[in-house]
Amino acid sequence: MVQATHFAWADRPVEQFSSDIARSFVTSEKAMIGRVTFAKGAVVGSHHHVHEQFTHVVEGCLRFFLGENKEQVVTVRAGEVILIPPNLPHAVEAVEDTVEYDVFTPPREDWIAAGAKA
Repeated sequence: MVQATHFAWADRPVEQFSSDIARSFVTSEKAMIGRVTFAKGAVVGSHHHVHEQFTHVVEGCLRFFLGENKEQVVTVRAGEVILIPPNLPHAVEAVEDTVEYDVFTPPREDWIAAGAKA
């Protein structure tokens, strides 16, 4: 019989990605969800990956810089979602203290490897 799996964010390991960014995640074979917290002013530099990414901001505000030359700027506030397609270069800056959830498909192997070391 197929069974569901239950998780509590409070029970998930937290990786301190930097002094002002922390993340935890839950993953399956086909998808991953991560909970990420940012202090105001935190920055994730430009990067890209083969994963499709949804980012849902639940508290605060993030500014995304999209494209090779950061030609598109999108501000995502609480209650909003941005979809970043595979291989699109993007960077992010926390305009406010922020809590957000990222959904990736397929799962991010780099996050899984880093989480195993945390």
